[in-house]
Parts: sequence; C-alpha cells; structure tokens
Amino acid sequence: MTATPSSPLRRRVLQAMAASAALGPGAFAQVPGGQEILKRPIPRTGETLPVIGLGTYRTFDVGGSAAERAPLKEVLRGFVQRGGTLIDSSPMYGSAETVVGDLATGLGLAGQLFYATKVWTTGREAGIRQMEQSLRRLRIARLDLMQIHNLLDLDTHRQTLKAWKAQGRIRYIGITHYHEGAYDALEQILRTREFDFVQLNYSIAEREAERRLLPLAADTGTAVIANRPFAQANLFSRVRGKSVPEWAAEFDCASWAQFFLKYIVSHPAVTCAIPATGKPQHLEDNMQAGYGRLPDAAMRRKMAAFIDAL
Repeated sequence: MTATPSSPLRRRVLQAMAASAALGPGAFAQVPGGQEILKRPIPRTGETLPVIGLGTYRTFDVGGSAAERAPLKEVLRGFVQRGGTLIDSSPMYGSAETVVGDLATGLGLAGQLFYATKVWTTGREAGIRQMEQSLRRLRIARLDLMQIHNLLDLDTHRQTLKAWKAQGRIRYIGITHYHEGAYDALEQILRTREFDFVQLNYSIAEREAERRLLPLAADTGTAVIANRPFAQANLFSRVRGKSVPEWAAEFDCASWAQFFLKYIVSHPAVTCAIPATGKPQHLEDNMQAGYGRLPDAAMRRKMAAFIDAL
C-alpha cells in the first residue's frame, strides 16, 4: 500500500533528512582544511552519501592520451579530497566509464567511490553483456548502484537487476529519466517500491518534480539523484552578467553554481545532485555547495522567485 503524506514511513524519512539538513551530528564527512560536507541517508539502509556527486555525461568522454585526461584526473582527485563519493556514468556516455575506471585505479581511489552506472539496451542477454562490460570498464567487481536508463526495456532489466542484487553483484538498484514527460511512468514505478533509487531532472529552472515525485520518493523511502542541475547550462545563460544577490550569503553561497546546487540539495527528499564537469576549478566551486548552511523553505521560495523574474 502506498504511504500517505502523513504516514510513519514518510515522517521517519523526512525527519532523518531534515536532521542532516539542519547540520546534525554525524551528518558530515571531514575534508581537508577542517571543512565538512553535508551527507544524506539512503532511506532504505541509512548509509549516507555526500549531497554533491559527480556526473560524467560528455565531460569524461575523452580519448586515452595523458593530455586529454589530465584535467579529469585532477577533477577526480579533487572530488574525493573535498568529500565526494558518488560518481554517475552510463554506457551511452562514450568512453566515460573507461576513463573513470582508469583514472580511479591509477589514483588509488577505487575503494573511496560510490559507483553508479546504467543499463541502456534491449533484451536480457544484451543487458547482462552490457552490465558485465561496465564492470570491466570501471575496473570493479561489484557495483554500488545499477540503474535502468530512461526506463528502456524496464520489465526485462528489472528482473536481472533484482537477481544481481540478491547475488551481491549490485548493492542498490534504480531507475532514471531526464525529462518530465516520463514523470507519470516514474510515479507508477516508485509506488511499487521495487527500486532503491530514482534519478530525475531537477533544478531551480525545472521544478516539476516538486509537485509529486519528490514527495512520493519520501513516502516510499526512495533515494533521489538529481540530474541536469544546471538545466544543461541554460541557467548560467540566464544569469550572465549578474551578481549573486547579497542575501545568498545567508546560506553560505558565493557563486551561481552554488546558488543552483544549494537550491536542489536543500529539498529534504534529495539525496544527491550530480553536476558534470571536466574543469578542476568548476569542480571546486560545485563542491562548495555541499558545505555550510542551506536555504530554508522561505529562502527557497525567494530563490525561485528571483530566478523566475529574470
């Protein structure tokens, strides 16, 4: 039975998430310089994840030369140094899985990352081959999170994912989509409670998920990964030439990237946002969104109104 808005499950989930958002004890991971990164619990287990992860779409799809990979090596190194763990990829992202696997192994970071990737093909055997390939490319024996990408061949892959999870080859299973046109389907699937994670598009410019899906994720104890946090960079175009408002200092925000990311991760149902970057300076800026205070509900409304008025 689906939990109601006032159900004990939802109250437990929101209370746990609110505790971390309120900077409660144990909610942070220590990083260099004495700073602390906010972490949120995965509702089904209580395991915590830093609220800022790392996406790899386009940015990690590079060749094998040292010159091409050098900036990404620094991005990955800096990501872990600043407290990050969840890195998200997909077979459809070109060479991204291979680059992540090579760099993480070379840097000795494999044991410090939470690996998330996807299955994106049709047919049971093709799905198995693709997932085996992802493990080889990432250079790992067990995956933290495998997701059915864009719900492609959902009924087939959900059976394989459940079997792999039972065998210990996958720790968590999930579903993804990048567009609100799929929200009806995502809602139906979330109500089954079969999946530990849902990944969806959510940003201050794309707030449709706030209406039904984020409350439903809290109801069903489903972790949420937010993709397209900058609305495919469209948000930066909207604020070009404008300064971050002075009142953003009230939630320890010093840049537009932090403004956009803090809006996302201040929602109590969001577990992690995954901005993608191949530039170390952008990585450092993004990671700062996981530090310090977060906006409360009233401030979030003020932030959304500010962006809407641009």
